[in-house]
Amino acid sequence: MTTDPRPLVLHVMHRFDTGGLENGIVNLINHMPEQRFRHAVMALTQVTDFRRRIQRPDVEFIALDKPPGHGFWLYPRVYRLLRRLRPAIVHSRNLAALEMQVAAWAARVPVRIHGEHGRDVGDLDGSNVTYQRLRRAYTPFVHHYVALSRDLAGYLKTKVHVPEPRITQIYNGVDLSRFTPAEPSQPRVAPGCPFSGSSLWLVGTVGRMQTVKDQLGLARAFVLALEQRPDLRSRLRLVMIGDGPLREQAQALLQAHGAADLAWLPGERSDVAQIMSGLDCFVLPSLGEGISNTILEAMACGLPVIATDVGGNAELVNRGHTGLIVPAADAQALADAILNLVDDPAKAQAMGQAGRRLAQQKFSLPAMVGAYQGLYDRLLDQRLGKPLGLASANQRKN
Repeated sequence: MTTDPRPLVLHVMHRFDTGGLENGIVNLINHMPEQRFRHAVMALTQVTDFRRRIQRPDVEFIALDKPPGHGFWLYPRVYRLLRRLRPAIVHSRNLAALEMQVAAWAARVPVRIHGEHGRDVGDLDGSNVTYQRLRRAYTPFVHHYVALSRDLAGYLKTKVHVPEPRITQIYNGVDLSRFTPAEPSQPRVAPGCPFSGSSLWLVGTVGRMQTVKDQLGLARAFVLALEQRPDLRSRLRLVMIGDGPLREQAQALLQAHGAADLAWLPGERSDVAQIMSGLDCFVLPSLGEGISNTILEAMACGLPVIATDVGGNAELVNRGHTGLIVPAADAQALADAILNLVDDPAKAQAMGQAGRRLAQQKFSLPAMVGAYQGLYDRLLDQRLGKPLGLASANQRKN
């Protein structure tokens, strides 16, 4: 049993793997002052090599190897883990991990927080009544909610019926030192990319290649843009970074339309920041989103952003100022937006510069970390009535 007086935050999610939610946890742990909190990560299914992105050596990782279905049979095991770890805070993310709040309640964890980070393909607009009812069923076990966008905060309030004082909205932050605009003297893209030269105009996206991200929609839009403007075949190029079931489908679509040699789909990459800084435009064609880390990263890289009008995308992209917003699942509208910017590079560059400034002002990592640290401190003080440093000691007496 530890004698470390720092409160422990246990982060709970479905799977700890490459993704925006998980990247947010990595950034939070890496940048929160070590003297304030300890951290542990519990995945209901698996913890992958993504764990190596966490730079602190004192973080414990736990994988429960849960099969599909409800995890109530895991409650005894989780209860024992919680009694061993004695976390001051259990912070679960998204619906798949929400059920673990019951075990946290049973283990008398002082502060229980649940975060809503986005929606998946089964509930793109939040209208799934079953999911609403499930969330309502667990509200008695949760002290406080974090919504990553105003859209998700509104969903919790109106659909799940969480009282507004129990909801805090916190935007993700982006590492502005890692994601930066390319220097004119630097290579435009990462090693391995077949496209180079100042005459080319690269439009790209980054993300898991799954249905909800709709990279097929971007591939269709790229094909449409070339069909409408054959003259652009000499300079318009597509970059799609990420892996998943849509990758082969996107490659087949591009091949069928004679555009495979104008696109680069290398799969998952570890040098996303370098690749992104070499693009001319970033596109997020998602069918559903919470708050997109990749939009923030693109803004930090000084790129104009074209995004679909879902979730919190329009909260990040200032229409006509930092980028363009288009309807979801509308390949023609997406093609039109791409053509709009490729034909006006000065406007695209100005949008990118405005996006970088907005990221610096509103979406920095210190702002995000400070918001979470302030929330953790406030809830610990409310629930324990003790100064921060005595939180863990108080738990050990229970």
